[in-house]
Amino acid sequence: MTGSSFEEGELGAAVDGSGAGILADGPDGIEELVAAARTPTERRLYRSMLDTVGSLARVGTDVIDLKLADTALAEMAEAFRVFQPLRRRKKVTIFGSARTEPEHPAYRQARALAATMAGAGWMVVTGAGPGIMAAGMEGAGREQSVGVNIRLPHEQGANRFIAQDPKLVEMRYFFTRKLMLLKESDGFIVLPGGFGTLDEGFELLTLLQTGKAEPAPVVLLDVPGGTYWEGWSRFLSEEVEPRGLVADDDRAFFTITDDVAVAGAELLGFYRNYRSCRWVGDLLVLRMSIHPDKAQLADLNRRFADIVATGVIRKVDPLPPERADDDGVDLPRLAFRFDKVHYGRLRQLIDAVNALVDR
Repeated sequence: MTGSSFEEGELGAAVDGSGAGILADGPDGIEELVAAARTPTERRLYRSMLDTVGSLARVGTDVIDLKLADTALAEMAEAFRVFQPLRRRKKVTIFGSARTEPEHPAYRQARALAATMAGAGWMVVTGAGPGIMAAGMEGAGREQSVGVNIRLPHEQGANRFIAQDPKLVEMRYFFTRKLMLLKESDGFIVLPGGFGTLDEGFELLTLLQTGKAEPAPVVLLDVPGGTYWEGWSRFLSEEVEPRGLVADDDRAFFTITDDVAVAGAELLGFYRNYRSCRWVGDLLVLRMSIHPDKAQLADLNRRFADIVATGVIRKVDPLPPERADDDGVDLPRLAFRFDKVHYGRLRQLIDAVNALVDR
């Protein structure tokens, strides 16, 4: 997409070209900052980003493209700064329509579920606008809310529950905003909404389906007796699944409910045994609180042999890269060579790991 209308509307006020920031210190100042990075990996990545800037200069990148890249990087840097001290806190992102009024049942649903999650110690992340976004922050309270707002000419700024808060990020681009809403959370709630909500919901499911996002619980929350998500599910079953465009196992990625208690149990229950996962070479490592016993491990291998490329699912001690990063080394873990295709089945394996604590 090019042309003056796009440049003026999206990018016209993006940057002023002043060159402010670390470049004002000159090349030596940049090198000092890079050399002071905490780890060799950080130093390598900083230099890689600087090399990318050099490649943009070498090919004579158009100004409009430079403005886009500059603004996107600046927005991500600001969002990283806001989220950095919150990284150890569990967070749930709530998506839904900005048009939902406070007296609507969907508003009350979002507010109630946000309150449930905040009561369990989770932070609530929303797009910081009106409607469902405001409901989530009202339910969570300012102290446990994080906002990632989008600047739109026809809408007001952040809602009153997060306005002027240091945990609020303002963004120009939908794609950088969506990245932070998805990247930083451990669970997701989607309420009925329009194009934007459906876009966010489908992208979230796509990232889970392709393994581009960490496994996480997704609740599609309706109003009591509502048919919005039933209609969406019917579209999948009648038009999408018969064409082989998604697999039956992909339904494992989400739970549809109109019950706030069921929704809360789904979100919180996802971590009742499972903790996290990590690739180490060609091994996928699942970290948990409680190991399966011998019989339970044999059962997992029998039920999920179809997603093991070679070998078996087995207990392992923390692997050297995990030890080097001090990455959950106190947790029991399982490891196997996942086929990197059937992520819906991987979600079912995580559910089975969680069920171990219910027996």
